Amino acid sequence: MICVGIDVAKDKHDCSIISSEGEVLAGVFTIPNDMTGFNCLLQRIQACSAGQDKIKVGLEATGHYSYNILGFLLDNGLDSFVINPLHTNLYRKSLSLRKTKTDRVDARTIAMMLMSDVGLKPYTDIAYHNEEVKSLTRYRFGKVKERAQLKQSVTRLVCILFPELEKLVPTLHMASVYALLEELPGAHQIAAAHLTHLKTVLHDASKGRYSRGKAIEIREAAKSSIGSRMPAKSLELRHTIPLIRELDAEIEEIESAHPKHYG
Repeated sequence: MICVGIDVAKDKHDCSIISSEGEVLAGVFTIPNDMTGFNCLLQRIQACSAGQDKIKVGLEATGHYSYNILGFLLDNGLDSFVINPLHTNLYRKSLSLRKTKTDRVDARTIAMMLMSDVGLKPYTDIAYHNEEVKSLTRYRFGKVKERAQLKQSVTRLVCILFPELEKLVPTLHMASVYALLEELPGAHQIAAAHLTHLKTVLHDASKGRYSRGKAIEIREAAKSSIGSRMPAKSLELRHTIPLIRELDAEIEEIESAHPKHYG
């Protein structure tokens, strides 16, 4: 068996190859973080191993810097181990190599950890896929949080510009209300709108659910509204609604990528 240690960095990776007996097959060497470097590493591994040799490759968990080389190793069928840096540090200290981190020491340390078989479990294609799903989930969470903040802004702005509207609809956050407020962002604008136009906006955006009666109700409420006439707030409202729609589309796209996780 041969053990390969890789210390990952942004632009380059330090590597070391030893046998299961502790023989140094390749002293610490550096590869660039690109496909040429990855192929160079693969060739060095193949040159150090006989056809029947089991190969174990280890690298520290360094976030996104390790993701690409890990995928390369898995694609080439190499048993790969992702090691917690805390474990690497403890192992280094147990060997009394040195107490301060240097990359060239770490590459050898990781290889020696693999050789000692300290209960490490290989990283699998499933784990790689699950990490992608977790990353997508975090990304979705950020989008959902951002959308919630924008919806709070809409609620706040409507409270200033046309507070009575909230009692006239099931929720402010529906297509028909957004369509109305994007075009007429405030009680004063709605009160001045032509009834036929107001009815058309509501009817089309609600797919026929809201008709002339609802248009009259909203316009009458707007005429007697305590809402403030604040052009800056109206502009903010008009700009916020398209941002929510855009986030809706992005979240839907994320969820369609992995429907079983968000269904």
